[in-house]
Amino acid sequence: MPLPLDYRRILGLVEYSGDRKVIHSLLAKLPVHTIDALLAEFQRLRLIEPAEAPEAPRETLRTSKSAVRPIEPEDQAAYDNVASYIDSSLSRLGVYVAAERVLRRQGNSKSPRDTVVLIVEDDPDQRALAGRRVGAAGYRVQAVDSVQALYDFLERQVPDAICLDINLPDGDGFEVLTRLRRHPSFTFLPVILLTASQERKDIVKGLVLGADGYVTKSYGPNTLDYVLRYVLKQEITQCEQTNVH
Repeated sequence: MPLPLDYRRILGLVEYSGDRKVIHSLLAKLPVHTIDALLAEFQRLRLIEPAEAPEAPRETLRTSKSAVRPIEPEDQAAYDNVASYIDSSLSRLGVYVAAERVLRRQGNSKSPRDTVVLIVEDDPDQRALAGRRVGAAGYRVQAVDSVQALYDFLERQVPDAICLDINLPDGDGFEVLTRLRRHPSFTFLPVILLTASQERKDIVKGLVLGADGYVTKSYGPNTLDYVLRYVLKQEITQCEQTNVH
């Protein structure tokens, strides 16, 4: 008798990742206790075996050869239904957030002035614009212009959040996001995708792959401030909510 679809999906993620934190991240719409219960059942059925000791990541971000994991045909309905847990209340502004994913994350207790936001953008004008708007919100801004520069940065320092362009000269933002989410050190690192694409399939794809937010260009002067505070779970005042534009 074939295994249920949910079982096959989670078993596929075990094979794909092998790390419990990564599995929780990729299945963020499911309650933690549900995932843990299924993993325990898989062990009882001897479908998987627990690791004897924690292992170091099998691949680094730079050397990983994995492409974006495709959605299996039988998962297409679940893929389409992801829109049901995307907060699209600010969609008129080109802002979408993965509300349940953010809800599951521990809040960032730092003040904005102590919070490092890394902007990954190859266009110098867009990079300068994002830097000005993030800096004006009180955050500490760092910026790089390529995928390889991002990996160099992450080898030295882990920022508090990343604003990631999708179209980069040496890589694809969706694949970068996938690599981040399957690496235990970056599984829950807040990532906001920045892109000109307003296609529903790209919005859903980005949030399915683990983005916390999706912001389309061009965005207003307060948009990144609002989205960063939302995904970092820092305080957002009623005034800020009213004046996002």
